[in-house]
Amino acid sequence: MPDDTRLVLAFDFGLKRIGLASGDTLTRTAAPLSTLHSTTGTPDWSGIGKQIAALTPAQLVVGEPYNADGSTSAMTATVRAFAAELAQRFALPVALIDERWSSIDAEDRLRAARASGQRRRRVRREDVDARAAAVILERWFERHPATGQPQQ
Repeated sequence: MPDDTRLVLAFDFGLKRIGLASGDTLTRTAAPLSTLHSTTGTPDWSGIGKQIAALTPAQLVVGEPYNADGSTSAMTATVRAFAAELAQRFALPVALIDERWSSIDAEDRLRAARASGQRRRRVRREDVDARAAAVILERWFERHPATGQPQQ
């Protein structure tokens, strides 16, 4: 990869599961990775740390929930706290990006892939969460210049 290409790791935070996706600033594409489970709303920090150690991203992106009208949702403060904890624990820049309808978009894409025969197994919640993280990352790429520099 060229020196200015940076790996980006995205999170779709939920109280039960956290979807992860990765992409890079060269191709500006996102791919679902996996889903980590949360215990009583507490993120799997060990699992997150393992993913960060394995991928060594230069940037983290977290989907920020809003209501349909653009107002903050009941989960917004929790997600912001998660993003702040990510930045503190891993000393990486963390960007928040509007995640409205990302799970619906993700589920639609997965169901379409299954209907077309590109996907054989049924669509599970874990698949939707990881694909939603990829949707969030795609949105971040759309809104940020292709400089390769970390964004906050």
